[in-house]
Amino acid sequence: MTLTTLNQYGPDFQIKAISSLLTHKELLVNIHDIISEEFFENNAHKWAVKEIIKYYDKYHTTPSLDVLKVELQKVDNEVLQLSIKEQLKKAFVSSDEDLKYVTDEFTNFCRNQQLKKALMSSVDLLQAGDFDGIRYIVDGALRAGQDKNVGHEYVKDIEERYRENSRVTVPTPWDRINVLLQGGLGNGDFGLIFGNPGGGKSWSLVAIGGEAVRLGFNVIHYTLELGEDYVGKRYDAFFTKIPVNKVDAHKDQVAELIPQLPGKLIIKEYPTGKATVSTIESHIAKATSMGTKPDLVIIDYVDLLSSRKTNRERKDEIDDIYTSTKGLARQLDIPIWSVSQVNRAGANDNVIQGDKAAGSYDKIMITDFCMSLSRKKEDKVNNTGRFHLMKNRYGMDGITFGIEADTSTGHFTIKDEYIEGEESESFAPSSKSNKFDTDVDTFDKQLLRKKFFELNP
Repeated sequence: MTLTTLNQYGPDFQIKAISSLLTHKELLVNIHDIISEEFFENNAHKWAVKEIIKYYDKYHTTPSLDVLKVELQKVDNEVLQLSIKEQLKKAFVSSDEDLKYVTDEFTNFCRNQQLKKALMSSVDLLQAGDFDGIRYIVDGALRAGQDKNVGHEYVKDIEERYRENSRVTVPTPWDRINVLLQGGLGNGDFGLIFGNPGGGKSWSLVAIGGEAVRLGFNVIHYTLELGEDYVGKRYDAFFTKIPVNKVDAHKDQVAELIPQLPGKLIIKEYPTGKATVSTIESHIAKATSMGTKPDLVIIDYVDLLSSRKTNRERKDEIDDIYTSTKGLARQLDIPIWSVSQVNRAGANDNVIQGDKAAGSYDKIMITDFCMSLSRKKEDKVNNTGRFHLMKNRYGMDGITFGIEADTSTGHFTIKDEYIEGEESESFAPSSKSNKFDTDVDTFDKQLLRKKFFELNP
């Protein structure tokens, strides 16, 4: 769709803008991520800008007039060819005074054109009632060109890398997991737990959220399957250790305990398929403005969100949802936990591996930490199960732990390292005690030694 420019950014401005691009490479460097030939109304201008960008992408500099003349010979339309020649002549004779003004205004021009394009694209979304989609593309346009941060300067920013508490983490309820995560899931991290249906995935999120609240962190828990009240009762069960089916009879005990918790907890329900990542982003902004800025976000579960990219295969939509969720964690600088289903082939596995997680490869690649919760029918009877670490950006993975799982209160207790086909044994080979050593170095050495003997019997 052809865009109509504002009067102050009309054809005269645009030809001078092209002149600026041709003569000031540093300008193109600064606006490369936001400029598009679609911002220009004249077809000759569009062609010139497209060729400038293409040349820069390949050679990292701007093309000369001679180069453009060569490319011009490839244009089949004679009328367009003549128009381009005329416009190029104008571009190469602009005054320095004009160029200085245009250079200063170029970023605003690109941002305005992006915003106009976003608003025009919103028409179809408005008719469909997709206000989250409108908000997403408009917000993206408003942020265009605002990121002036080049990045972390490796030599200059050494103190920044090693400043105390440079990585802020929210611990999980499990010490062994925290050690492997170097404290817990960190700001900007995306953690994921795979599990079979009815295996306790949602309870594991309650455990993570409850532990964070108990430690004084603010948590927002988004539920896309269960009602807010029922999720609230699960938290009641977690905090009181009273089974969820019995908390109604102990509401006085619950009412006495809850006000003493140091952290805040918000539980927000959205119907399945009715919320997007943008919906959650907007709610977080609202909660923050009302005094509850989250330290941790929980989404139960990400796969039930809708993608802003509709009319695509569900796999592509899921990829977009997961990528957007990771992006949200980075943007807001908070950790996000969620869960996902395993495929049918892995539903009855003793230990769910990465290849049995539904859409596993793409999901695991996007996350920072990923583990499975394996609980077969007999595990549900015996209150047992297994945690298997599929991916850990901050330490070792490929480890499986045996667990005790109480899915009436949400308490999961890690026992010893689990070895397929053997009885659970002490984690530390040289120790007769089951006591876990939380020292990172000791822990990693124990793991390395154990893996060595497994590979070299």
